[in-house]
Formats: sequence, structure tokens, C-alpha cells
Amino acid sequence: MFLPIWLIVAVSLAFALLAIWAYLMAIGRNPLPFPDPGSRIFTTPSPAAKEALVALLATHGIKERFEANSSGILRSIMWDGTIINHSPPDVLEKLANASACIGVVVDDPVVSANAAVEFLRSRGFEAEVVLDVEPELPIAFVVTNATSGTALNFRKHIIHLPRPQSVKANSGAEGRSI
Repeated sequence: MFLPIWLIVAVSLAFALLAIWAYLMAIGRNPLPFPDPGSRIFTTPSPAAKEALVALLATHGIKERFEANSSGILRSIMWDGTIINHSPPDVLEKLANASACIGVVVDDPVVSANAAVEFLRSRGFEAEVVLDVEPELPIAFVVTNATSGTALNFRKHIIHLPRPQSVKANSGAEGRSI
């Protein structure tokens, strides 16, 4: 049986790429935007505290992948999907001073947030949708007493968000690029 060399090379290359991607997924370094499992967001009291926490997590293998800053919010997205941010006081006030957030990926953030509010209210909890936290991003927040110090956010897939700034390994702010 004769197999053309180009077919052998193509199949070998595809297998190698699949193996590399599987390895990167296994070690938590998926280079692709798929799958997007949502995020877990933690807020720090100052920009210096954010940088210190990001550096501390890096010493334990949770490294920064991107920075996605907006509206005065300084946001570091780690390789495992965790987000460490610093939000100005007016943003925290809009979110009832929630210092953490559970991010869920949805097709329509506003519709999903409203459905979550109805779901929580039907179970006896207070809940409200907050849309003006970051108006330039497709994110809807839900503030509820079903959580302590935590809000919910419903956002579009990462491919529908503004492109974050990549972070070069082992470099400070001067090593950041778009």
C-alpha cells in the first residue's frame, strides 16, 4: 500500500499539534480561548496589593497570562482562569462592596443575569442586576444576599471581549505589550 509523503507528514503534524495541545491542557496552559470555563475573581485593596498577590501566586505556579484593564479596573488574568483585580471604590460600591465574583460564560449576559435574579428571588433571596459597572464590556452583574461578599457576573465568551494585554514571562510592567 502506497501512502503519499505529504499525507504522512500532514497526519504526523496534526498528531503532534494535538499532543502538544493536550499536554498544555493537562498542565493548565491552554493556549487557545477554548474552552472558556468562566472565572473566579478576587479583589485587592490597592494596586500594590494586586501586584504582590500576583507575584505570590506566581511563586506557587499560578502565573499571570494577561492583563485586561478597563474603566480604572486593574485586572490580571492567571493561566488557570483566576482573576486578581483592583477596583476603584465607585465600582465596589455599585457591587455592594463584593470582594469576589463568580464569572459565568453565557450568550446573552443581560438575559442570563435577569434569569439568575428571578431564580434567586424564587428561592427567597434578594437579588438585583447591575449593568453599569463596566459599560464598555458585555458583562452583567448580579448582587445578591445568597452569597457573602461575592457577586455573580455573566459575560460573553472571551473571544467577544476586548483583546487583553499579553504578559511576557519574568518581566515587570515594562515587559507588557499589546
